[in-house]
Amino acid sequence: MHFVKMHGTGNDFVMVDARTMPDRNWPALAETMCDRHFGIGADGLILLLPSNQADLRMRMFNPDGSEAEMCGNGIRCFTKLALEQRMVAGNRSDFNAETGAGVLTLSPVWDGGRVTAVRVNMGAPIFEPERIPVALPNSAVTPDSRGRVWVQGHRIEAGGRSFDVACVSMGNPHAILFTDDDPRGFPLESLGPLVEHHPFFPKRVNFHVARVLDRYHVGMRTWERGAGMTLACGTGACATAVAARALGYTSPQGEMQVPGGKLTIKWPGSGDVFLTGPVATVFSGDWRDGE
Repeated sequence: MHFVKMHGTGNDFVMVDARTMPDRNWPALAETMCDRHFGIGADGLILLLPSNQADLRMRMFNPDGSEAEMCGNGIRCFTKLALEQRMVAGNRSDFNAETGAGVLTLSPVWDGGRVTAVRVNMGAPIFEPERIPVALPNSAVTPDSRGRVWVQGHRIEAGGRSFDVACVSMGNPHAILFTDDDPRGFPLESLGPLVEHHPFFPKRVNFHVARVLDRYHVGMRTWERGAGMTLACGTGACATAVAARALGYTSPQGEMQVPGGKLTIKWPGSGDVFLTGPVATVFSGDWRDGE
């Protein structure tokens, strides 16, 4: 099986063109291939597949074998590979991809024959508690000044600590803790798994700790559902930017500073979220089952 190792802001993936492959036990394969000691090492396995709704379909499996609805950094890798390998015709200015969160529009940035960055229309954020989902009915939440029904300061307890989180979905669930302290000092390694599996989140959750630096810059760290500590999370950066904007902390466009680099997010306060970030190929090779 041929694979390509790629990353977007340090969020790395094993990419497999599975358009003509028979179906197989992809969750188990993801666990094996993503292992950083005995496998290739990655934050996820991404498949490129045919689609009846778009140019191509993306499936993404976490290192624990669970399937994610969407991945903002992974879909940029998906775009670069699909276009550079001519899986879709021509030097396209945009194309569509089917994901578990719907069909998304992707706009590559070309440098000669290479795609160096991608702008992704991530779709509109989801605020309603029951759709994220969290264990709180919509009726239990008071709308904010814009009429949005969303969780913007829910107290949870984990590891002997309590803190308030805001909750947003970008097709997958996110909980954000805004803090005045440097996120690098937060014990995310120990509290991340506790929040991920907290009973308030029926389908688990991606957990982010963020500090607003000014109206145009936010620093953040991430514990990803099914993956653990990662250098970046595209949907998480979008969810954090949306929550910061909805709370009045930031401007419509800003820079999210993640351990793996920088992502630009644009969201005016309604409508679709746009994510722009770099993408790179690391290496390619052939995977032999059983070795």
